Amino acid sequence: MAHLVRVRPDTAVMYFSPAVLQATARRFRAGFDGLVTYAVKANPRAEVLENLVAAGVGAFDVASPQEMRAARAVLPDAVLHYNNPVRSCEEVAFGISMGVASWSVDCATELDKLADVPRTAEVSVRLALPVAGAAYDFGDKFGAGVGEAVQLLRRVAQMGFIPAMTFHPGTQCTDANAWAAYVRACAEVARQAGVRLARLNVGGGFAAHRTGAAGPDLEAVFERIRGEVSAAFGACAPELVCEPGRAMVNDAFTLAARVKALRAGGAVFINDGIYGGLAELRDIAPGDRISVHTPGGAKRGGAMGARIVYGPTCDSLDRLPEPVSLPDDLAEGDYLLFHGQGAYSLSIATRFNGYGPGEPVTVARV
Repeated sequence: MAHLVRVRPDTAVMYFSPAVLQATARRFRAGFDGLVTYAVKANPRAEVLENLVAAGVGAFDVASPQEMRAARAVLPDAVLHYNNPVRSCEEVAFGISMGVASWSVDCATELDKLADVPRTAEVSVRLALPVAGAAYDFGDKFGAGVGEAVQLLRRVAQMGFIPAMTFHPGTQCTDANAWAAYVRACAEVARQAGVRLARLNVGGGFAAHRTGAAGPDLEAVFERIRGEVSAAFGACAPELVCEPGRAMVNDAFTLAARVKALRAGGAVFINDGIYGGLAELRDIAPGDRISVHTPGGAKRGGAMGARIVYGPTCDSLDRLPEPVSLPDDLAEGDYLLFHGQGAYSLSIATRFNGYGPGEPVTVARV
């Protein structure tokens, strides 16, 4: 807030707290019973990766050669897990040259592409199930059904790779039952294939704090995963790995957008929108973690009411998909602070019409 009051920026600003990011990383590492990797796609900026390394994260879930380069730029011996299951032959070759430790596959043709991968590598079969509990499901695009997964896992073992399985319960998953269903299904796939899993990757999908005073109970999800793995696998329980992205980086960033204009009908125009740092709100509706401050830093306290919010570009589609609850004493020049904007904001923001957040400003807390 001090920076806003002192500078009063007229362009959208993303505030970054290394302390919050490192605390979240330590929470995952203390609570999850296995290897914690970071899904680089959520926010690939160097300062994010550097602070995760400082907090003890040494393995990264990467989805492209560029993300491999980003991880190795901050940690030359970073462990790379290439869990995007669809790759060109050139991308496979690049992954081999980078010494990727773990690969995932969801069909026979993608497994065939890994013929030249060293047999010291792990290959995870990605499973897809029709489970609920997430903001949106990844199963339509990636993942094999149970029958195909059995055949793939058997082939992975026959080819001499370290056999593993992986899944993704879906974005912003709030239901621990989703992980439980997947864990049980993976155990059944392994049983049918006659293969003992070396490791089970329980994916990302961990929910970030978007609404309410308290965030999701991550520890309850960790404990449910631990219990289900023990029950489903018994003495043959595989080692675990997870790949949080959103839940890891979300709370470390706050977006400050300024009110450009107010319309008589109640509509609000701000200097960022769906082409900028708020791009993901097209797919996941805004949460309620929004505070409003005057240019002098005082918090607005008027009666709350739903307002349509437009972004700054000349495109009429540039509006938040749902009305936002804002105070009735809102004024031009005020700042809307969108808390918890670290994930899929800077990584997918455009510069359409010259708008969008600039370089993040580092602060003690957000």
